[in-house]
Amino acid sequence: MGRCPITYESLSEGRYSLRGLRLLSPRLPFLIDLPYTTEEQIREAAMRATRMSIQGVQPKLSARLNVREKIFEVVDRGGFYILKPQNQLYERLPENEDLTMRLAARAGIEVPLHGLIYSKDGSLTYFIRRFDRKGRGKLAVEDFAQLAGLTRDTKYNFSMERMIPILERHCTFPALEKLKLFRLTLFNFLVGNEDAHLKNFSLIRRQGKVELSPGYDLVNTTIALGQAREELALPLKGRKNNLTRSIFFDYFAAQRLELRDRARRQVENELVASLSSWPDLIEKSFLPARLRKVYRHLVDRRCRVLFG
Repeated sequence: MGRCPITYESLSEGRYSLRGLRLLSPRLPFLIDLPYTTEEQIREAAMRATRMSIQGVQPKLSARLNVREKIFEVVDRGGFYILKPQNQLYERLPENEDLTMRLAARAGIEVPLHGLIYSKDGSLTYFIRRFDRKGRGKLAVEDFAQLAGLTRDTKYNFSMERMIPILERHCTFPALEKLKLFRLTLFNFLVGNEDAHLKNFSLIRRQGKVELSPGYDLVNTTIALGQAREELALPLKGRKNNLTRSIFFDYFAAQRLELRDRARRQVENELVASLSSWPDLIEKSFLPARLRKVYRHLVDRRCRVLFG
């Protein structure tokens, strides 16, 4: 029995569940495999890099869903989706990112529609709907590197504490965004995302207010790299390693973010409540058994640091 790569539901037949297809479009009866192999996707990404409106080290393709033809089409501009193929340097990165984004949603973090689709060679490609697109227009989004006056080359030259004044200066309701930043910081630590640099945090203007964007580029980099190098990409209280509960809750949340006790406890309680569903979700994921085991063990270790 198979499993839908968009919803993780069990399948008696076919590649995708009806619910998974309906998430993409209510009018989509089935989905044709992406007409590229992994190698072809990587070549296409390299050839289109100078023309596309998305950037990053990881190979990416811009795409739109052609419901009439029942297929994702790669485009240079105007795509509503980003596709990420298998990576030759990092094992099962699409499956890793898809699972981590699902865990983020369970943890109370807003994430865009995302999932996995099959390519013509049978490999899985990660897709995510662009949150900066609405109808034919584009929403205003700036990442924290831009807001801090830094570049792709200097995106690690910052700290978690220095992000706080940016929230206070630009956000419509800074107190709410501080709570979101606290939750996201705890989550990145729990899942071993040691590459949450400035370009992986953004502000978005929508519905008349400026706020933190939905989560994106959330990956367990510890298992992708094969070992842990750092616990956070941006230092907290001068540290990237050997972080403690006190640093997260007493120093970052209470002293620097100035969150009230009740707010801190609410974030903690909601995270702890979500953790009971994580093992099943990890087990249902499309990661191979070896990486699922490593993922679970890492989360268990980090939970003991934060919650005892």
